[in-house]
Amino acid sequence: MTMQWERLLNPGRLCRPEFAEAPGRPAYLQDYDRILFSEPFRRLAQKTQVHPLYEHDHVHHRMIHSLETASAGRSLGVLAGQAMLERGLISEAQRDAIAGTIQAACLLHDIGNPPFGHSGEDSIGQWFAQQFQAGTGVAGSIPQAQQAEFEAFEGNAQGFRIAARLEMARRAGGMRLSYATLGAFMKYPCTAEARQQAEPGYVGLKKFGVFQSEAVLFAEVAEALGLRAEGVGVGKYWRRHPLAFLVEAADDICYRILDLEDAATVGDLSAQQVITCLEEIAGKPNRADDASMTVAEVVAMRRAGAIHQAIEAAVEAFMANYDAIMAGDFNDGLMEVSSKAEAFAQVKDISNARIFTAQRKTELEIAGRSVIFAVLDHFHGLYGDLRDCGWDSELFLARHGYWAKLVRAVGLDLRDISDAYSATHALADFVSGMTDRYAVKVRDMVSGRI
Repeated sequence: MTMQWERLLNPGRLCRPEFAEAPGRPAYLQDYDRILFSEPFRRLAQKTQVHPLYEHDHVHHRMIHSLETASAGRSLGVLAGQAMLERGLISEAQRDAIAGTIQAACLLHDIGNPPFGHSGEDSIGQWFAQQFQAGTGVAGSIPQAQQAEFEAFEGNAQGFRIAARLEMARRAGGMRLSYATLGAFMKYPCTAEARQQAEPGYVGLKKFGVFQSEAVLFAEVAEALGLRAEGVGVGKYWRRHPLAFLVEAADDICYRILDLEDAATVGDLSAQQVITCLEEIAGKPNRADDASMTVAEVVAMRRAGAIHQAIEAAVEAFMANYDAIMAGDFNDGLMEVSSKAEAFAQVKDISNARIFTAQRKTELEIAGRSVIFAVLDHFHGLYGDLRDCGWDSELFLARHGYWAKLVRAVGLDLRDISDAYSATHALADFVSGMTDRYAVKVRDMVSGRI
């Protein structure tokens, strides 16, 4: 069954489906503002994109990347929406909603990422895997079916948890973003358990995007949008929202291309190597560069051209695969099937060989892992003593003077913790929500380095 735009652009809000848009103030604009002004988004300014704890002011961090991705996403939505309008597939109002929804979802897309980038994500998962293997402490006692959520810790699932539960946590639905934005955000519309039970191969099952704790909330989103469902019971998952492919393309375009520019800035690649890579995407200019231009200006010009060409290629791929995307049958990334696929594959190979394995980056990732392990080790004991007090936070704080001081020092929220599973999530929430520098500060505090 083909998915329908009337439902896919549903402006109803999570846990508030009756929400009515105000004239001139559509849901996607409100979503964008709610994300932009939220504390988790603000923290992205001090979270690693590629280079952890780097002091160079021009190196990308997660907030700048998210804003750039939102800009590219808006352009993708405008062009794809116009192409659909010209084919009579959508209305003018839906064209505008598509661009705005993609922009909001792109702004949200990295909000669940932990400190130290993907290496931080891996470090959190490795720490939890060790606890499960040892079978000790609070984390070691959660049911095996729930352990996959932590030992393969996933920033995408943490992002949905933040939007749907943690931010504005005293009300159902958290940030109460629109169904359309949450659907477009969701690259992996499945839980870890559903992913394990499903037949492998579908692009939306590459990772998991929903913790079991938020499974009911995402089911509400999926049903409101009319996403194509697969499986039953705990094995149920959904095919991607069509706009999720454009959100993914915006992310791919920005991080692949801007990572090259950062590599030139920090010296991992020469400026000429970066220019050559960008010209593989953008093509060579029709005329010579102005002799007065600096090398950095030439790189910036090629970067702009590469982004423009990549966006057009992604839109062409979206329209070429439109029927399969709307049916839930498309099973790839747009950039991987676009006219720029070969150029992007070359950039990926260079990034893997020269950028992601750079000496300075590797050293900082090792340090970041040590920081994350130290913080998790220390606070794990706090949740163990909370369990011994029957999850009664008042009794716990009255009985344990040191933990009471630590809770006060870091502003730790112990509400809504009632079992080992919720305690383990609370521990992951706390550590993954840290900025790079705050994680170092807390590590130094608990280890007596200050």
